[in-house]
Amino acid sequence: MKTKKQDLTNRADIQILVNKFYKKIRSENTLGPIFNRTIKNWPAHLDHITNFWESSLFLTKGYQGNPVTAHQKLDQQENNSIEMNHFGIWINLWVATINELYEGPIADLAIRRARNMASILFIKIVEARGH
Repeated sequence: MKTKKQDLTNRADIQILVNKFYKKIRSENTLGPIFNRTIKNWPAHLDHITNFWESSLFLTKGYQGNPVTAHQKLDQQENNSIEMNHFGIWINLWVATINELYEGPIADLAIRRARNMASILFIKIVEARGH
C-alpha cells in the first residue's frame, strides 16, 4: 500500500524541496554548469529561493528581488544562450522533486506557478535581447 505524502505546509518544507531540487540542478549536464558558474554563494542563494517560494505559496513578505532582471542578466552573461529547453529541464526537475516529496493543493500550486514563471521569464529574456 502506498503511503500518502504530505503537502507543503511551511518554510521548512519549502527548504527541503529547494535544497533537494538544487542538488539535482547542480549535477544536471545542461543546467549544472550555468548555475555553478553563476552562483557564488550557494547557502545564500538557497535561502533567497526559499524566501521566493515561501512568499509565492504562503504569501509571506520575506522575498526581495526581481526574477526577471536576474534572469535577463544571466542570459547576457551566458552570451544570450538561454533557451526554452533550459526552462524545460528546470521544470521537469522541479516537478519530479515535488512529486518525490509532496502531494496536495500547495504542491500542485508550486508546479503551476513554476510553469507560469518559466514561460514569463523566457519571454522576458527574449524581449531583453531586442531582436
